[in-house]
Amino acid sequence: MATEEVAYGQYAEAYRAIHSALSNLMAPPPGKKFTKLAFTWNLEGTLATLKAYDNAELLFSLVFTWNLDGTLRDVSRS
Repeated sequence: MATEEVAYGQYAEAYRAIHSALSNLMAPPPGKKFTKLAFTWNLEGTLATLKAYDNAELLFSLVFTWNLDGTLRDVSRS
């Protein structure tokens, strides 16, 4: 997946880039659908993982990494 830098202050462009990236990251595999989402949380209350299921089958997990100031650093799919 290509990464594009968005200039500071270009909020509409940034929102579109974020939406596009997350839409691709969150897409279920072909022929599958989401029937359940499960979440785990870090001690400080930030999201640690999001797991997507098709019934009992785990489709993928998203792992969230946070900066010390509480801002989101990274989301990876496994």
